Amino acid sequence: MATPLSDTPLSPIKTVAVVGLGTMGTGIAEVLVRAGLDVIGIDISEAAAAQAVSALEASTARAVRRERLSEQERADALPRFRTFTDLAAAADADLVIEVTPESYEIKQQVFRALDGIVRPDTILATGTNALSVTRLAADSARPERVLGLHFFNPAPAMKLVEVVSSVLTAPTAVSAVTNLALDLGKEPVAVGDRPGFVADGLLFGYLNQAAAMYEAKYASREDIDAAMKLGCGLPMGPLALLDLIGVDTARTVLEAMYAESRDRLHAPAPILKQLSEAGLTGRKSGRGFYSYEAPGSATVVRDALTPLSGGPEVPGRTVRSVGVAGSGTMASGIAEVFAKAGYEVVLAARTEEKAQAAKARIGKSLARSVDKGRMTAEAAASTLDLIVPAGSYDAFADVDLALEAVAEDLEVKQQLFGVFNKVCKPGAILATTTSSLPVVACARATSRPQDVIGMHFFNPAPAMKLVEVVRTVLTTDDVHATVRELCGKIRKHPVDCGDRAGFIVNALLFPYLNNAIKMVQEHYATLDDIDAAMKLGGGYPMGPFELLDVVGLDVSLAIEKVLHREFRDPGLAPAPLLEHLVAAGCLGRKTGRGFREYARR
Repeated sequence: MATPLSDTPLSPIKTVAVVGLGTMGTGIAEVLVRAGLDVIGIDISEAAAAQAVSALEASTARAVRRERLSEQERADALPRFRTFTDLAAAADADLVIEVTPESYEIKQQVFRALDGIVRPDTILATGTNALSVTRLAADSARPERVLGLHFFNPAPAMKLVEVVSSVLTAPTAVSAVTNLALDLGKEPVAVGDRPGFVADGLLFGYLNQAAAMYEAKYASREDIDAAMKLGCGLPMGPLALLDLIGVDTARTVLEAMYAESRDRLHAPAPILKQLSEAGLTGRKSGRGFYSYEAPGSATVVRDALTPLSGGPEVPGRTVRSVGVAGSGTMASGIAEVFAKAGYEVVLAARTEEKAQAAKARIGKSLARSVDKGRMTAEAAASTLDLIVPAGSYDAFADVDLALEAVAEDLEVKQQLFGVFNKVCKPGAILATTTSSLPVVACARATSRPQDVIGMHFFNPAPAMKLVEVVRTVLTTDDVHATVRELCGKIRKHPVDCGDRAGFIVNALLFPYLNNAIKMVQEHYATLDDIDAAMKLGGGYPMGPFELLDVVGLDVSLAIEKVLHREFRDPGLAPAPLLEHLVAAGCLGRKTGRGFREYARR
């Protein structure tokens, strides 16, 4: 009777076979040989095997030039990589990592063949990010030695490795590959078997929504990508990332996720199918959401959808002075932005004291800029002189733009727009900084809805470059043109979007955050593992739970409710765990406790 793998001490992993020498397989092979392991590269295509050798030689040469690898280390590493076209070459491997196309049929063929080739104690790992590890393991002669080992592209650079166990996987196999990942300088995260695992499970839902947003012609591809890069600090926009991953690959992953979850957020957007079936799969084909210089090139070239450069076709209105209503962080930040650009700013609040306090906050912000060498003391003083605090909105009588940054409460905003309507001169532009409320509802509180527009700044306004410019069905072209031109003058990047809940950034960001909460709620992964996965595997500046605690759980819940109410998608319903934390007063950093606890200041 065979000894179960869980009871058998495993040999140290010294030789690894990598089956499938595409971009990912070659990258994994490089990581392994640079760590001192012997690597057997296997691909049915002799051309692919030869290309893998060339790619490894070129990549390690670059590493030497960048002083990340010595010439001797390179000379030692290259002979450790040998390529073959027959699976029989894996016979002596301690670990086999399969990185073939995302197809059950192909992967099952590989695993069945390996059953008759490798030793009984050899660990078999699949690199899938979409298919069931359990299903692959169940078809193996020794399911206890099968697990998932999901690297991220490019494998030499990305630190995250998801170690995926099925209900059949032996703990000794998990321990062996986890230790290997640590030896490789990676950060392993243990996860269970569900499509997409942690990182891709969260990432692909977000990418799918971005594709659907573009397909609905809600915003241009350039504006969607710019919004997520500038508004969230992401390294790439979602549509550019889909082109890099491969539109066909994304579609496959989403189909697997939807088959399991039946969540409409995972149902692939029709445009993904259309592009895939047309062969427009992204960078690798030379065209996807964008057009590229050549297949495989990262250089985007103009096409019929590229926006024309140049000034606005519609002449705008003259803006010399700006009124900012509010006394909080956002109001003072926006006032600072306009004053730095040379505009006269009236900063009005409900009382003179609140307005003076807001101006004092700006003074401290400018002083920090002076201390950091970003501006001179003279420039800071002249900037502050441009800001006039006022305890009444009557001070907005002569401003060319009146912009509110008060509480995110529709009734409060509508009352304020009623005041703007009475106080502001004819032709003044009236703007709201709302992040979730309908702009048109503010506009209807006035007798001049054509002059009303949304200007959604991001916090902290002096640092964040993005402004979502939200026009309603009633906003005139000259108002829209004026605001876009104004964004350029205050050194912000405008993106156009229509008047619907969440605009671009929040409509894509908060469902992703909500899905992360559901993962914790379902005990699939821990807060720390999810945050690590998104930072290391997705390049996010903050993990979802770090971000939720910074934004505020009450603010997050309010936005989730608005999105759910507007789009009526069950998948957008706020996670009960979020509702429970808010009900308990655990609102994040501001209360000292949210998803994590914080030291009281």
